[in-house]
Amino acid sequence: MLRDITIGQYFPGSSAIHKLDPRMKIVLTLAYIVMLFIASNPIGLLIGILFLVFTYGISKIPPRMILKSLKPVVPIIIFTSVLNMFFIDGTPLVAFWIIKITLEGVTTAVVMSIRIICLIAGTSLLTYTTSPISLTDGIERLCNPLKRFKLPVHELAMMMTIALRFIPTLIEETDKIMSAQKARGADLETGGLMQRARALIPILIPLFVSAFRRADELALAMECRCYRGGEGRSRMKQLKIHSRDIFSGIFVAICIVGVILINVYAPVILPM
Repeated sequence: MLRDITIGQYFPGSSAIHKLDPRMKIVLTLAYIVMLFIASNPIGLLIGILFLVFTYGISKIPPRMILKSLKPVVPIIIFTSVLNMFFIDGTPLVAFWIIKITLEGVTTAVVMSIRIICLIAGTSLLTYTTSPISLTDGIERLCNPLKRFKLPVHELAMMMTIALRFIPTLIEETDKIMSAQKARGADLETGGLMQRARALIPILIPLFVSAFRRADELALAMECRCYRGGEGRSRMKQLKIHSRDIFSGIFVAICIVGVILINVYAPVILPM
């Protein structure tokens, strides 16, 4: 299960999505999230799904990566679907004792599940196709106006990117610790909830120690390289907006306008 978590991983490539400016990719990701949640018509939601399939096809990210990114959120999707299916009033489809499944509940469960899947897959594409350094530069440049309010924009962007970058590392470390504990006879998969929780203590302690050790080593390495924050820092690669970035922005804007027009002229209300 831990090996299936792909959050924060970067897959090098030369596709058109990889070559986009990181600032544009961040903005387009936010625009895609907006497009998903303003779609109040099945056709508008279908546009969001087709857009996601199209971008993954261009990026040449293997389809199995999508499945891996979705596996950790499957319990959340199931829990959300069950809540919507059994606790929303409407036209009854199945009624047994205190259990009642309504048409509106099923519709809401399906729509919310699709939105969560598209949301996770769409945001995962940002980290799949953007290196941590480019992501840091993009976040920092987008947040530059906040410097007027004396906010440490560069440091905040660096912290966010380092945290995202070390998610796969900590997952790999956790997997190694669990394998080592199992080799020593630890039982991590049987017993009740409290027993499983107690079994995690021998895993959490070395994991925290490893995380603090890595943080100390990283801080020491940055100090040895005379890192002093963003003040006076130069960049080897300058960010520039190219024609492909403009065309991508126009394409996403057309999709959003299309979803809005469908909402206006074909008002089939979906659960928000």
